[in-house]
Amino acid sequence: MKIASISEIKKEIGQLPTAELVILLSALAKYNKENKELLNYLLFEADFESNYIQKIKEDLDVQFQEINKSNIRFIKKGLQKIVRELKKNIKYSGKKETEIELLIHFCKNMMSLKIRLDRFPVLYNLLNRQFTNIEKSLLKIDEDLHADYREEIEIIENYLASFTENY
Repeated sequence: MKIASISEIKKEIGQLPTAELVILLSALAKYNKENKELLNYLLFEADFESNYIQKIKEDLDVQFQEINKSNIRFIKKGLQKIVRELKKNIKYSGKKETEIELLIHFCKNMMSLKIRLDRFPVLYNLLNRQFTNIEKSLLKIDEDLHADYREEIEIIENYLASFTENY
């Protein structure tokens, strides 16, 4: 079976009456949790991006508090889970400023765990990867906004640099 292109789907959706559109979107939301989360963002959060960012930051803080710190393996698994959730929330927004703010917040929380990254290369690489994502996103936003994030980015950069002699 051949699947229609996005443009064909858009044309067909544009021709649907409102009642049918509601039924289709409800079915889409029931089918997949991510679809429901995306619809939730688009309907309730997209117009209030700063509130969305704040909610995600609060969720991040809670998730960091819930990480099992008894074993480095549990810490690693917990951080990987947080990154997966974070990436999903960033994908819903699609805005580079949101991505930068959330990744900076993640990095700061990870730094506050006070883990010796020189002893755990997997965790160093996890933090370094998020820092690299911040730098890539910075290239895609307006130069005027760079100054807003520069100080926080330098803190993360210096933190990573303190462990680089081992890598």
